[in-house]
Amino acid sequence: MSDAPGEEAADLGPVTPQGEAMFAELQWIHSMIRSDLEIVREMAADAASGEPASGIQARLRTLAAASPLWQLRINCLHYCRFVHAHHHAESVLLFPELRRSNPALTPVVDKLQADHEHVSTLLDDVEAAARELGEEDGPGPRERLAAALGQLSTDLLAHLAYEEESIGGTLRTWTSWPYR
Repeated sequence: MSDAPGEEAADLGPVTPQGEAMFAELQWIHSMIRSDLEIVREMAADAASGEPASGIQARLRTLAAASPLWQLRINCLHYCRFVHAHHHAESVLLFPELRRSNPALTPVVDKLQADHEHVSTLLDDVEAAARELGEEDGPGPRERLAAALGQLSTDLLAHLAYEEESIGGTLRTWTSWPYR
């Protein structure tokens, strides 16, 4: 069992192979998000330091060809939409089942819901800054994009770690996804 907040008092039952697989799937999705965030942070720093827009666009195309998520989502704007969709699915499908199966997780799920709202605002900031970058090639849009991506990266990475730590114990006891 996890020492995560909200799970210490719950009788979760035995870990199941299906639960382990579900948790591994969640971690896999999160690992792709983390990997792409690292690349995007590097590109944001380069944009802030003055790399020409053509160079950044070329790297975005390379990222699109090399990353599973970016292959599906093509560019920064689509990446933001992917994270929005992932969080929406968790909020609508996963979190109610977590509350039902382990009521001790209610405060954790409340925090995760609040994190999703915060990350949604940060994603909107990234999308707006990414659109500005294409409209003018001065330092202002670059700095805004770099700052927005940096804040998104910091806060989203913290959220992913908290989510995995906090719900892993419960998720590992499930025998199927609640929406299948």
